[in-house]
Amino acid sequence: MSQVRLEQITKSFGTVTVIPPLDLEIADREFVVLVGPSGCGKTTTLRMIAGLETASSGTVRIGDRDVTELRPGLRNCSMVFQNYALYPHMTVAENIGYGMKVRGTPKAEIDRAVTEAARVLNLGSYLARKPSALSGGQRQRVAIGRAIVRQPDVFLFDEPLSNLDAKLRVEMRTEIKLLHRRLQTTAVYVTHDQVEAMTMADRVVVMNQGRIEQAADPITLYEAPTNLFVAAFIGAPSMNFLEGRIERGESGLVFRGEGEVAVAIPAARSGPLAAVVDQPVVLGIRPEHTMTTDPDAPTVTLQVRDIEPLGPHTLALGKVGSASFTAQVPAHAPVAPENSISVPIDTSKMHFFLKSTGFAIR
Repeated sequence: MSQVRLEQITKSFGTVTVIPPLDLEIADREFVVLVGPSGCGKTTTLRMIAGLETASSGTVRIGDRDVTELRPGLRNCSMVFQNYALYPHMTVAENIGYGMKVRGTPKAEIDRAVTEAARVLNLGSYLARKPSALSGGQRQRVAIGRAIVRQPDVFLFDEPLSNLDAKLRVEMRTEIKLLHRRLQTTAVYVTHDQVEAMTMADRVVVMNQGRIEQAADPITLYEAPTNLFVAAFIGAPSMNFLEGRIERGESGLVFRGEGEVAVAIPAARSGPLAAVVDQPVVLGIRPEHTMTTDPDAPTVTLQVRDIEPLGPHTLALGKVGSASFTAQVPAHAPVAPENSISVPIDTSKMHFFLKSTGFAIR
């Protein structure tokens, strides 16, 4: 079993605490992605699992072992870095097998392990090449191959795709997912790219200022964000937010925002919102949920500032009142900058947050 448990783990640099007490449990064979903005503590957390950073307090467990005080080499973790960290004077085969060589593994065993890793990663025809003769994606596969041959309990990935171009990132995402499925090993992956997190993870851990804001499977994060931070961070383009209040109307509850924004709330959504009538709230709606075909859907008026044609649809960017707002409209919709358009709201997809706390109202 190679589950990872962080129990009340903290990290301080001098008087600055970057990771307040944090608890996280990663199941055996689970692929968990730590995601968040720069400086949120995700890489520091990963490095504490690896032993590259010493925890200020708390416990790190891998399987049944307390590894908090163990040096990195004794934790049986393999780490893949952002910058590949390959030896330029060694061939691909030598790079992959170097860790086994320094541990005194017999040459025949090294050769077998290197050959198998090269087969899994489609590097068989590159084993005699130096890193300088490889593309970025090939170099990253070599770095992953070096991790594979150790047969670790846990794979650790520190933003391994950030140096690749967009097309290669997509390809390598798929390769890493397939590799994880084949090897069935626990993996902890750090990225600042929420699309990368959503497409790769069994479970996503959203971090902010050293704290876990929410940990859930990708669909739950998308459909049921626990607070404003997660709602804003997950999804591309980002969720739109309109500030206002819940009021009682003649036919039920109504969200009333700046200017003429008035969105009737379906009876099925009214229960939790009845408790916050007349309190400041935030309505969240994703751009992709402004293309409803319901003729009775409420609308908001968008002052368009720019458009972004994306092929299957177009994004209209502008303002609803003073709030920035992005709407997804049909590809051939007659929308242009400086236009004013009515944007329908899919009321079944609305999110509401209490402005004072930022937490979702459910």
